[in-house]
Amino acid sequence: MGYFMNISRSNIPVLSAILFILSLFNPLAISIDDTVKFDLNYSPTWGSNHVTVLGNGTQVQLLLDQQSGAGFNSKKNYGSGIFRLKMKMPNKKDAGVITTFYLTGVPIGQPNGGSHDEVDIEFLGSNGKPFILSTNVFANDGGNREQQFALWFDPKEDFHVYEILWNHHHIVFFVDKIPIRVYHNLKARLGVNYPSHPMHVETSIWNFTSWLGPVDWSQAPFVAEYRGFGVEACVHDSSDPRGCHSPKYYWNAPKYWKLSPIQQNFLKEHVRKNHMVYDYCADKNKHFIECET
Repeated sequence: MGYFMNISRSNIPVLSAILFILSLFNPLAISIDDTVKFDLNYSPTWGSNHVTVLGNGTQVQLLLDQQSGAGFNSKKNYGSGIFRLKMKMPNKKDAGVITTFYLTGVPIGQPNGGSHDEVDIEFLGSNGKPFILSTNVFANDGGNREQQFALWFDPKEDFHVYEILWNHHHIVFFVDKIPIRVYHNLKARLGVNYPSHPMHVETSIWNFTSWLGPVDWSQAPFVAEYRGFGVEACVHDSSDPRGCHSPKYYWNAPKYWKLSPIQQNFLKEHVRKNHMVYDYCADKNKHFIECET
């Protein structure tokens, strides 16, 4: 990873106050319901003996040790929506460990590979350094559209809300209701592929030593926690593939086609300037047409 900036933590109280005020202007500022039970919309995908359901079904722990990691997925495929989960990272030195929440068009139960649509939120573990939140978008191709952020809080100390808005106009990544990234639908204007196939939700914790380096297994087990299992999304109907673009779903209404001026300014002047540590458009080894406009 490159293009790192020095992230100052000295102004965190001021930043927190600004973020709170900004969240009040977020039209997606809907409280996440901690009482929704896991098995209503989700089920374990792999490593089932490393998945623990707690709190009368309202909280899930995914465990990683030398034997296995674990993951769960949504039971249905969707064509648009607002996908949100509360997550808490492993409270360990977890270099080499990835904790994820993402959308994928790969059929449930099949390994990733080939051309597919995917929208990623991935936490890259570290040994004492700030967690890096890595985002990526795959659109019928190999992806490589990473943007990465050092957040303004420690994600292993408490639960925080992570959201993906996906409609026919853009994809927006939110952290605690704050937009950190926008990926526009430029298919018609520039011919850039855009996720348009049905996708479902996946989560996982696993080790990726070839990318992040070796895991210190003396720290194991690594435990990631999830809450808030409600889903606000359009279930994909193969007989009406464009039905999920309908304005009857509030996230498809015109006010959700772009960020508000306040959000746009904050994204540019605060999040990108102070917290972005990698941008694929700034990588001279990568060339994408959307980065040239």
